[in-house]
Amino acid sequence: MELTLPVRQFHFRNTHRLIPSRFPPVGILDRVSNPDDLDAIFELEGWTNDRITNELGILELLPRSEWVSGTPNASIVMAAFCHPRPEGSRFNDGSLGAWYAALTLRTAHAEVLHHRQRELAEVGVTNTSLLMREYRARFQADFHSLLEEEGEFDRFYDPESYAASRDLGSRLRGAGSNGIVYRSVRDSGGTCVVCFRPGLIRDVRQGSHFEYHFSRSGPPLIRRIRAIAAD
Repeated sequence: MELTLPVRQFHFRNTHRLIPSRFPPVGILDRVSNPDDLDAIFELEGWTNDRITNELGILELLPRSEWVSGTPNASIVMAAFCHPRPEGSRFNDGSLGAWYAALTLRTAHAEVLHHRQRELAEVGVTNTSLLMREYRARFQADFHSLLEEEGEFDRFYDPESYAASRDLGSRLRGAGSNGIVYRSVRDSGGTCVVCFRPGLIRDVRQGSHFEYHFSRSGPPLIRRIRAIAAD
């Protein structure tokens, strides 16, 4: 029997997303007010310009009607879609990204630390530091909900395999879903949201900067090194 997920309206005033600080905070899409103007940029600079290619990535895979530009942090929003992790994430594969965020900073840290630790372990790095930048955003939209405590949803929360959840995300996205609200796998009691539509990510602003320090002698340490937005 086909699984039917409930659709609910959610209003999240503050969500938290953490990305490496090496990515520039201001980009082309912040300054271009109309997506149609990007054609002129492509014509002028060409796709061979590494700066543009690196920033815009796979922009052409998104319908132009979903492009976000001319607003603060538009480039940060679009980068989440244009530069997916090659191996994909829980609800998307490596062909097209999505905006993942958590309802609390604690949950955001737990989610990011899990993936960063795994990546470092794969390359044999046990002692290093990473700088992370927080972005906050507001949502008021209808999302599919996986919050219900039902056994039939358990396969989408597998801590190791994303096969079932990626298939679900692909099918929902293809059917026009805005995204999914779901329970955090890395922070018990936490809640996360994955948004498939850039235009629904509102009021994006920088939060704090953090340093993650990893060592083989103990758990990762998190240090706030700059506070920009009030908690």
